[in-house]
Amino acid sequence: MELLDEPKQNCYSQSKGVTFISKLSGNLSGLKSNQIQRLKKLSERRIRENVIVTPEVSRSLSELSREIGRQVGILIDRIGYVTHVVVGSDSSIDIPWLDRIRTSDARLRGLRLVHTHLKDEALNQEDLTDLALLRLDYITAIAVDEAGLPKAYYSACIKPEDEEGEPWTVLPRRNPGQLQEGILEEILDLEGRMARYRRNFKGSQKENRAFLVGVYPEHQRGRTPNQSIEELKELCRTAGVHVVDSFIQRKNRMDPATVLGKGKLEEIVLKAIQKQVELLVFDLELTPSQAKKISDYADLKVIDRTQLILDIFARNAKSRDGKLQVELAQLKYLKGRLTELDDNMSRLTGGIGGRGPGETKLEIGKRRVEERISRLEQELKSLKKRREIARRRRKKNEIPVCGIVGYTNAGKSTLLNRMTNSEVLSEDKLFATLDPTSRRLRFPEEKEIIISDTVGFIHDLPPELSNAFKATLEELADSDLLLHVVDISNPDYRLQMEAVECILDDLGLADLPMILVFNKVDNLPEEARVELMRESDDPDTVYVSAFQGTGMDLLLNRIEEKIYVAAESKLRRRDPLEFMDEDWVEEKLSDEPIVTS
Repeated sequence: MELLDEPKQNCYSQSKGVTFISKLSGNLSGLKSNQIQRLKKLSERRIRENVIVTPEVSRSLSELSREIGRQVGILIDRIGYVTHVVVGSDSSIDIPWLDRIRTSDARLRGLRLVHTHLKDEALNQEDLTDLALLRLDYITAIAVDEAGLPKAYYSACIKPEDEEGEPWTVLPRRNPGQLQEGILEEILDLEGRMARYRRNFKGSQKENRAFLVGVYPEHQRGRTPNQSIEELKELCRTAGVHVVDSFIQRKNRMDPATVLGKGKLEEIVLKAIQKQVELLVFDLELTPSQAKKISDYADLKVIDRTQLILDIFARNAKSRDGKLQVELAQLKYLKGRLTELDDNMSRLTGGIGGRGPGETKLEIGKRRVEERISRLEQELKSLKKRREIARRRRKKNEIPVCGIVGYTNAGKSTLLNRMTNSEVLSEDKLFATLDPTSRRLRFPEEKEIIISDTVGFIHDLPPELSNAFKATLEELADSDLLLHVVDISNPDYRLQMEAVECILDDLGLADLPMILVFNKVDNLPEEARVELMRESDDPDTVYVSAFQGTGMDLLLNRIEEKIYVAAESKLRRRDPLEFMDEDWVEEKLSDEPIVTS
């Protein structure tokens, strides 16, 4: 069974003063007019709410199905009205789009499906999958014999309380005349148990339960899929999302509609239902159509890696500069993903007197987003000018600047706190601090520098965020020295170093003087730590523990040497006379002959 985007034909019926829409959809091509009329009459039937289906309706379905050689199904609500009549092929049936009727995870859909099987076969995997995905009250297949009469009934319902195993219960086969009474009471009891289980489950388990999905090329260079999915788990932990399970697929060519393909997506959604998951997180950037297709099929919230990072940035941005940059990135990401969910009264504004096509709500939304983007960009430009004034003031005072860069969660803020006795927020999370922070550091002989902490880097930083924070990162170009902080306790620290070096190269900062600071040596085994300390004779490499303060004296000495030796050589190149002995200069000048005209 597949979900159709929308019904192909609507017919209206009225029963006992109640008017409702009954949707006739599916494979209607080639049917005779009298067969279409008989299908429409099925939609006008009302079935006793306390039975799955009556013998009369069951026989009508079977006869019509055998006559046209296709499966025929009806969706029945809890008061007995037929809401949908569906025609399929000889082996399957397509359930129409059911909108978002009763889509709470603690409730059933309020509809039961009764359809025919032209062969004497039980419910297949497709039937049971649709039962679980759509949370139908019941699903029943009528096996049709050669004479077009009901031969047997196969039913199943959702299992409300078991997280493990299959999420459905298949009932025993029943023969004609054995259809049980009391189906409505059974459905209400099932829904009540489901609601109680969900409440108890949510009370004892973490909310925002997520299932991670990663799709990677078969011959991926650099990071392995396991390394990528582990980093996504860390991002989820930072965002307050509880990861229940993950799925990794290697695939060179992604499915344009669902990324994974229908079969794999169906498998993931079933696992998500079993584990009470409410969120699917993809380790890639989904197109708007892919996100909508997957969300409609799974009936779950779907986000991608970019949305997750944007959410973390929005949570952690504290300064006005940071908030504006994050909002700008979010709007640029949202701009191409605006959709018009309701077409009613979409043409709101017209010309003079309201004539003309006017603008749709979607067009108005896009225009407002563009206007807000333009205002944010202007505000960021004004903030950039203020930063430029502050930089010119620092240059005028000839105060050197040391910038701290590195992969997110490498310990940059902890290092800043240790060097300057500050109390900048530092946590064992990705992107715990986003706002650039500057502190003064005083050396002996009245020397001082400014230490500047920047936003952390990450693999495949979303382009929206990269562009939004570019103005902030460009300030690193005025640094006299960069401290590249690396978490040496991370097994993937070399890949993280490469990612940071690539970003610095893109920003044109690769040629700046740099000290490589390997942090978190206290997390290494003692033997490895001692070996590193013994081999640390490279003047551009320092091993430290910012948390415990190990190696900080050596780091400060290296910073002082690098900055002031470089500054003095720079000044010497600018004006050598400034560094000569004054008496020697006067003596040399007095020895020069006086030239007169």
